[in-house]
Amino acid sequence: MTNPLSKLSEVFHHHDRDQEPPTVPSESQVYPGTDEAKVQYRARQVAQDAQLSSVQPTQEASSGDVPPPPYAPPPGLPPDMSAKAGPGEYKSLDASDTPAPLNGYPRPDFHRTASGLVWQSLNGPWDFVFDDTDTGLLDFWYTQSRLPDQGKRTIQVPYVFQCAASGIDERGVHEVLWYQRQIQDLRSSEAKERGDRLLLRCGAIDYHATIWLNGRYVGEHAGGHVPFDLDLSDAVALSGYMAENTLTIRVYDSAFDVTQPRGKQYWGPKPESIFYTPSSGIWQNIWLEVVPRLRVADGSHGTILRSNDIEKGVVDARVAVQGRKVQEKCSVEVEASFYGVPVSSSGKKELNKSEDFVRFDLPMRLSQEALSKLPAALLQDAPLKDPFCWRNNTALWSPEHPALYDLTIRLYNSTSGEVIDTVQTTTGMRSITWTNGDGTLRLNSRPYFQALFLDQGYWPTTLLTPPTPTSCKRDIQLSKAVGFNGCRKHQKVESPEFFYWADRLGFLVWGEMASAYNFSMTGCERFEAEWMAMIRRDLNHPSIVAWTPCNESWGYPDLGGSKRQRDHLRSLVYKTKTLDPTRPVNDNCGWEHVCTDLSTFHDYADARGMRERCGDLRATLTRGKNMFLPAIHGQDGVEDDEGSRHMRGAPVFCSEMGGVNIAVKNDESRQGNWGYTTASDGQDLLRRLEELLMATVSGGHVCGIVWTQTTDIEQEMNGIYTWDRKEKMPAAHVAEVMDRVKKVYYDGLRKHW
Repeated sequence: MTNPLSKLSEVFHHHDRDQEPPTVPSESQVYPGTDEAKVQYRARQVAQDAQLSSVQPTQEASSGDVPPPPYAPPPGLPPDMSAKAGPGEYKSLDASDTPAPLNGYPRPDFHRTASGLVWQSLNGPWDFVFDDTDTGLLDFWYTQSRLPDQGKRTIQVPYVFQCAASGIDERGVHEVLWYQRQIQDLRSSEAKERGDRLLLRCGAIDYHATIWLNGRYVGEHAGGHVPFDLDLSDAVALSGYMAENTLTIRVYDSAFDVTQPRGKQYWGPKPESIFYTPSSGIWQNIWLEVVPRLRVADGSHGTILRSNDIEKGVVDARVAVQGRKVQEKCSVEVEASFYGVPVSSSGKKELNKSEDFVRFDLPMRLSQEALSKLPAALLQDAPLKDPFCWRNNTALWSPEHPALYDLTIRLYNSTSGEVIDTVQTTTGMRSITWTNGDGTLRLNSRPYFQALFLDQGYWPTTLLTPPTPTSCKRDIQLSKAVGFNGCRKHQKVESPEFFYWADRLGFLVWGEMASAYNFSMTGCERFEAEWMAMIRRDLNHPSIVAWTPCNESWGYPDLGGSKRQRDHLRSLVYKTKTLDPTRPVNDNCGWEHVCTDLSTFHDYADARGMRERCGDLRATLTRGKNMFLPAIHGQDGVEDDEGSRHMRGAPVFCSEMGGVNIAVKNDESRQGNWGYTTASDGQDLLRRLEELLMATVSGGHVCGIVWTQTTDIEQEMNGIYTWDRKEKMPAAHVAEVMDRVKKVYYDGLRKHW
């Protein structure tokens, strides 16, 4: 029987535009600020590195770049709202000798302090077997200390078997995979007596993972894009605390099930059009970590830091704990500092007996004494009188000035007063407003033109997995080098390292999940579980400024006539807003909006077509595929669903455009040459880029754009950079174009105001 979805790509060929091809200007990049600011920041980093010297990874981390100071140049939107909101002049900085943050610890954005951070990377060689006949469970492979010799090979984790870096590089269909390796209990005798737990922490395993330790079932997880933790402590104890323990993981990942969220992983025999090679199994970091039995929870387990109230200058902190026994007394304290200068402390607050969290407002305003201790160079780059940098002595986060506060969270035993757990993280004070009624999308109360890339996060030899701990940093730097200030992360839940660097480098991100391609109860339940888990993991990052649950009606094939499908999409919007009311929700990116804060549209027309559409608001909202939906009436003529419409004054955003490819000679990284339109060479691509963007923005109705795309990917060759991250045209020339485009937008605002 023919798969009715086998030709979906022919439909999407005319609709979706998304990509993230490669690029390669130098690994180093912008280090803004004056020499004094650099010295101050380097001193701060040296102090942090010294403090973290007792971190215990077992695998040497790849080298990377030094984070920039909290303030990156140049000032963002000057008082006259001129176009100088871009990254300015970029210069190379040789960072070959600088390590990845925290020696490669996979969650540098939320970590225990040096004395409490004991972990071991499980990246590296594992025994690996394809179980194409699915006999491993029946033959009890999980009870054996060795997988069957027949067909066994070595795979390099966290790279999927479909990519070259895994050491296997096989593109055939294999739906059942087995992984196995030996591990040791990292806990000292004192830690065991104290009750510390040994966790297996998995960044993402696609799709359904079942885990055993020494033949004992530990747990399982369905969902290929979000993290999960499993406690190995009891299994280790039941095994008699052996010196070597056998960790076995079985993964099931259907190659064809379109109710399984898969994003751009194609279910056909060969990648084509805008769909790419699948990724099965372990594809993000996997590691062991020793944690206190009673501990501070991360975002995935309930800690929420809302930092959008820049007028009051407070963080609405909800700090959750895990592992609490019934009526166990404990308290939480949070301290904030900026550039090493103490800012505020919450004081200890006792947890209620009925709740495993506490809430309080944490002040972020710096006193005059604290301000006097900041480096003078920092205040020169970000003057206190600039309301885009400061608000009532509260430092503000933006792409131009990514100011981050350091937070230290301590958990106490209320009976003994002992510190049980200490965690360090960061937050950035910034506000996003979209209900201004004037069509603007505002950052820190100021209209802000979002120039975003469609970014899909693929690499030539590793596919979805970043090749090194600083690969995500490099991609952000490449994007900023050409004048873009953010990205729409498309059909992918990116590795946590990406958001760590986005916060520090100043890079706006629209969060998006991988779509399923069938509307059913199974598909809805699967998608919703991962969607909410993704938001919980990432909502504490100031760099994230919008959520996109659906793209181009993928998974909702009949929004025009099905109230049921509309209701489910609405439910995702409402649940998202319940968990995070501080960011706009772009319900269905591109068209057929059901319940949206942003009126987004996709259009890959040429410059003439974009000018005709974007020159008039009515044309913008009505041309092309339906942006909004008509009412649905029952057989009796009664209205079942009122439909949707553009909210007057809501921001209008061209969230996909461009997609222009060129042929680059003698480029072995290219496997095809697919694009929406074709330029003759780099100079022609640059010309088309400017013409398209000017045509889109000059009408004065579009407040931001998403250009398809950052890099080429496999056969889709319409990136600004090649798949191996090489320039197709000088980055400085693209940045100049982006400056001119931003100027047109801001000049248009001044005319209307």
